[in-house]
Amino acid sequence: MHQQQTRPLTLSYGLSDSPAGLLAWIVEKYRAWSDSGGDLSSRFSDDFVLTQASLYWFTRTIATSFRPYYEYDRGRGLRLERVDVPARSRRVQVPTAVAVFPADLVQPPRSWAERTYHVTRYTRMPRGGHFAAHEEPELLAADLTEFFRTVR
Repeated sequence: MHQQQTRPLTLSYGLSDSPAGLLAWIVEKYRAWSDSGGDLSSRFSDDFVLTQASLYWFTRTIATSFRPYYEYDRGRGLRLERVDVPARSRRVQVPTAVAVFPADLVQPPRSWAERTYHVTRYTRMPRGGHFAAHEEPELLAADLTEFFRTVR
């Protein structure tokens, strides 16, 4: 993730120029950032991985996919930049659910999430990683369903 945060364009030139390089990058990220124990095929089919690589390749969007990591690294991801707004109102007041997966890249403690968001549901999941929506769709869907029951 360091490369995506600090030099996203340098990285994206190479990945946009080589389909083999792009596929290698994607395979490595799915292996490292998932709850697969290093066994990619235990979580993702070859068809799924090739589809993901194809989507990035044919749409030429690998560079833009790095942008959120770059912005977050510069502190733009968690705070509102307007200094004329009182600090207490910079906190997002919308009810927010946080699902923390054990193999994800970032696992914020509830207290950290509550600094910026109005956390009404905080769940530590038993399994899953950065790609939780694909790895553990039932867990994620159940958690979201339960969250939305409370905010209706």
